[in-house]
Amino acid sequence: MHNIRLTLRLLKSKTMYVLAALSALIAIIPLILIFYHTLSLGISALNWDFFTKLPKPVGETGGGLANAIVGTLILIGLGSTVGVPVGIGAGIYLAEFGNNKFASAVRFLADVLNGVPSIVTGVVAYSLLVLPMKRFSAYAGGIALGILMIPVITRTTEEMLKMVPQSYREAALALGIPRWKTTIRIVLRTALGGIITGIMLSVARAAGETAPLLFTSLNNRFWHTRLDQPIASLTVFIYNYGVSPFDDWIAQAWGGAFVLIAIIFVLSIIVRMSTQRRFQEN
Repeated sequence: MHNIRLTLRLLKSKTMYVLAALSALIAIIPLILIFYHTLSLGISALNWDFFTKLPKPVGETGGGLANAIVGTLILIGLGSTVGVPVGIGAGIYLAEFGNNKFASAVRFLADVLNGVPSIVTGVVAYSLLVLPMKRFSAYAGGIALGILMIPVITRTTEEMLKMVPQSYREAALALGIPRWKTTIRIVLRTALGGIITGIMLSVARAAGETAPLLFTSLNNRFWHTRLDQPIASLTVFIYNYGVSPFDDWIAQAWGGAFVLIAIIFVLSIIVRMSTQRRFQEN
C-alpha cells in the first residue's frame, strides 16, 4: 500500500512537471512565430544598406533606416530617463510608506494611467510640450514614452518590494541601519530581478508605440543632430511604409519590425547580464 501511494505521488509530480514545461513551451511559441514571420517577410530588406543608409525618396528602391534605428534608441533612452526614476521612486513609496489615503490615490491613478490609450498621452504631450516649443522634438517624444512607462514600473516595483520578507527589514533596523539605507541597500537589491523585469516590460511597450510619436517627435528622413528637432523612429517608419503601395517599402517595414523586436531582445539580455554580474560582485 505504501509503495502504491509513493508511485502515485511520483506520477503526479512528473505529470505536473511535464504540464509546467509544456506551458512554458507554449508561452514562448508566440515569440518564436513572431520572429519567424517578421524575418521571413522582411529578410529581403535586411542588408548592409538597411543599417547604414538613409531612406530613399519616393519611387526609388533601396536605402535603409539607419536614422530610425538610432532615433528609436535615443527615444528609448530619453523615455527611460524620465520613467525609470519616477516609477521606481513611486513604487518604493507605495510599498514602504503606502498605508495612507494619499498612497491609495496614487495607486489608483497609476492603474488608471496604465489603461489610458497611448494616443491620449501623445495629445497631452503635444499640448504641453510641442505647442509651447512650437516644434516637434525628440524631447517631447521621450517624455511621452516616459509617461507610458511610469505606471508599469510603479506597480511592478511596489509588488516586488512587498514580496521581500518583513524579517529582512526588521533585521537591518535591529542592527541600527537607517530605514532609507535598508530600503536601498537591502530591500531594493533583493527585489532587483523583478523590478528589472518590470522596467523591460515598460521599455518594450514604449518602444512599440507609434501614436504618441506622431504627435510629439513626428518623423525625420534625415540624420538628426539636435534633440529639440523632429526625430526618426522605427515605429513611425513601419506605420508609414506598411500602408504604402510600394513592395520595397512594405518589405522594409517588415524588416524594421524585426529589428525593433531584436533591439528589445538584445537590450533585455544586456540588462539582465549586467545586473546579475553586479549583484554577484556585491
